[in-house]
Amino acid sequence: MAEDWENGGFGLYIHWPYCEAKCPYCDFNSHVVRSIDHNAWRIAYLSELERTASETKGRVLHSVFFGGGTPSLMEPDVVGDIMEAIKRFWPTANDLEVTLEANPSSVEAGRFKAFRDAGINRVSMGVQALNDADLKRLGRIHTAQDAMNAFEIARTVFERVSFDLIYGRQDQTLDQWETELHQALNLSIDHISLYQLTIEQGTAFGDRYNIGKLRGLPSEDLGADMYERTQAICSAHDMPAYEVSNHARDGAQSRHNMIYWRYGDYIGIGPGAHGRVTVNGQRFATEAYSNPQRWLDSVASGTSEKSRTALSTADQASELLLMGLRVKNGVSRKRYEALSGHPVNRKAEETLLEHGLLTPSEADIVVSNQGFIVLNGVLEALLSD
Repeated sequence: MAEDWENGGFGLYIHWPYCEAKCPYCDFNSHVVRSIDHNAWRIAYLSELERTASETKGRVLHSVFFGGGTPSLMEPDVVGDIMEAIKRFWPTANDLEVTLEANPSSVEAGRFKAFRDAGINRVSMGVQALNDADLKRLGRIHTAQDAMNAFEIARTVFERVSFDLIYGRQDQTLDQWETELHQALNLSIDHISLYQLTIEQGTAFGDRYNIGKLRGLPSEDLGADMYERTQAICSAHDMPAYEVSNHARDGAQSRHNMIYWRYGDYIGIGPGAHGRVTVNGQRFATEAYSNPQRWLDSVASGTSEKSRTALSTADQASELLLMGLRVKNGVSRKRYEALSGHPVNRKAEETLLEHGLLTPSEADIVVSNQGFIVLNGVLEALLSD
């Protein structure tokens, strides 16, 4: 009998915690240091791969994602050793997707070719803006020209290239965003991630916001207009959204991220990495220690996981909705009911349908385009008792 995770597939996430500089909006587990012992990281990653493989023998691996931080700062030979170990430990899909996140400031043609030879076949670049003034405001250390140069290098080396942009930036107008988005889509890309600037507590932007010094942020109405304009422009370029913030041509969707959103199993390796792993029929949420040195020390002592929590089927049903409703085709009712033991909140669903926030469907629970603008509210309603 198939286990629930098989509906989403099986992936591997590897976290590299270092960056050249810390961006003021970033709340990811990233750090800036003077020197890095790449061999120590090689040894730790290989040890963790062996440990986690022992629990998941025989599973077909569909994707590997090197995230961060800035994984393009890794030594390519470390990536190569990791990829060799992965192929020893697991059978891999014929179309295994292997993604590396990169910042334009760390892109060199020679390094990219070395990453390709190591097994990387997809790159996701943190471009974030296409003008120097906004890049400086966002704390980025590359220029718009650096980004374009890096993109040109990437698409001559790799089969697939994606990049990120942030909108809803300080003092940005709707027309300015439309112009920038057209510029990006005219670059012949097949995947793009578009995120509205979010102010996170604990970041430099969060601190500035709290004391009233982060001005020029868009109103809720302008933010909604930017989102709606984004959907229309991307669709006109044959790059429709397949998830709240991600757009792709047909067949170019991120297979790794789809494992998350379809609520498959994934191993998380590296400082602060999270995972969802089913072992002997029980699904667990795993979390690693977030401090890089503590993580290295914990791996050496055989205790790399900060926590491993057994998830009830009710917890899994809630997570399935939280992740799956971000995707345009929604969540299977049968799958949700198999985990939860009951249908989704019918009264809440009827109300959401009346307001046009869900799309009518017998087989699936599907959020409408209008519903994606207020997705947190939709999820809260559906998960209420």
